[in-house]
Amino acid sequence: MDIEAVKCECCGLKEDCTQDYISEVKAKFNGKWLCGLCSEAVRDEVKKQFGMDEALKAHMSFCRKYKSNPAIRVADGMRQMLRRRSGDMSSSPSSSTTSHVGDESTFSYY
Repeated sequence: MDIEAVKCECCGLKEDCTQDYISEVKAKFNGKWLCGLCSEAVRDEVKKQFGMDEALKAHMSFCRKYKSNPAIRVADGMRQMLRRRSGDMSSSPSSSTTSHVGDESTFSYY
């Protein structure tokens, strides 16, 4: 099983992943590779009635604001995602989902 370093096209976070996983993620996001956190954020945007292209553009724009410090980007993204999720869960009990953020991946901050 070959492991390859890949860089998120939104936030720039690098992860070590298998080629199969990289291909799977790219297939879901119009040929772009996104880290687990960014993919969750884009999925949330799609749920808000954006199409995939618009959701990707919106999240990429958000990430450009915080390019200077990956730790701040990750922490802020997690905070926003958790706020959205807690709001979703309180409004609809059927909206809980299982997240696979970072499954079998090694995060590297560069």
